[in-house]
Amino acid sequence: MAGAVPGASAGPPIQRVEVFPVIYPVTGHFRFFPKPQRPAVFVKITAEDGSSGWGQSVPTHTWSYETPESVVSTLREYLAPVLTGRDPFDIAGAHQAMNRAVAASFSTGMPIAKAGIDLALHDLAGRLAKRPLSTWWGRKGRERITLSWTLNPRTLDETGGLVDEGLRRGYRHFNIKVAPDPKFDVELARQVRRQAPDCFLWADANGGYDTATALAVAPKLAAAGVNVFEQPVAANRLSGFRELKRQGALPILMDEGVVSSVELVEFIKLGLLDGVAMKPARTAGLWDARRQMEILRDAGLMVLGSGLTDPDVSLAASLALYGAYDVAFPAALNGPQFLTGSFLRRPFRLEDGALAAPTGPGLGVEVDEELVRKGTVA
Repeated sequence: MAGAVPGASAGPPIQRVEVFPVIYPVTGHFRFFPKPQRPAVFVKITAEDGSSGWGQSVPTHTWSYETPESVVSTLREYLAPVLTGRDPFDIAGAHQAMNRAVAASFSTGMPIAKAGIDLALHDLAGRLAKRPLSTWWGRKGRERITLSWTLNPRTLDETGGLVDEGLRRGYRHFNIKVAPDPKFDVELARQVRRQAPDCFLWADANGGYDTATALAVAPKLAAAGVNVFEQPVAANRLSGFRELKRQGALPILMDEGVVSSVELVEFIKLGLLDGVAMKPARTAGLWDARRQMEILRDAGLMVLGSGLTDPDVSLAASLALYGAYDVAFPAALNGPQFLTGSFLRRPFRLEDGALAAPTGPGLGVEVDEELVRKGTVA
């Protein structure tokens, strides 16, 4: 597929790519942010006619090897140069060029950095075509995305208050961070289920159990009321996934180990999973995330919407994807829960535990460029 927009002629060539690292304050305790801040990197792609699109990379060094510094240097020194002069509609070609510039390891190299480029290209191409992503993709999904409230209490005594806070803010569904303590985790699940008996309850271990522990705790989590079990063992413990899938105590979702559609197809063939917790930030953006959504749907597997505590533009891309593809499960998009501040002219507004999918052209949000430039950090 040469052009990203069906029937689109060549667009004005890309003239420049700009990179702006920023910081969002973090409120409350979240295990992946040891400092109360969430680094993110804005990407602005400008075409020769002056039109532009915005993307965002969301590195989290406690979750992935990509750091804010490595994302900025990769974008500026390796990815931006290979995009100059390219057709902004040719997103497939842009990914090929980026993958030549930064090679793969087991899977796509520097996918979080590449996601910033991908999102900016989708935004630019959509704006040039004057179309939102859903119509560009030929899909009409849901207008509002129900969110899940993330719980990662440091003590069990904190659980009741955290659940109450989510309920007060309109959330009705919960995802819990588990591992490495199975006894703690099972009791956490029991408490959440007691307070929210009708919720969709999602346990995410972020690869924190060994296989034996995961096999022992899965039936107990199921008995405690958990509905799905995400990333129970590390991404390179494929035999562990196979054993958990065969055990069948809970649907087994993959996250960290699925970066591209190539390994997703392999993992499905090997019978390792029941579904994927999707993150466009993890998959080098929307281009391959869409492929993965379609692969999972064709295989009859689960798709759950997730994220990397996404702010602003990255959040808009996730909402657009999950809305267009009609993801019915509550999405673990916890940016609105943990982040304060916004670089959008009209920030997202949570209503009854849900966010509206953007409807404007491209990613459907307007970045306040002056605010971004003022907020750029060294």
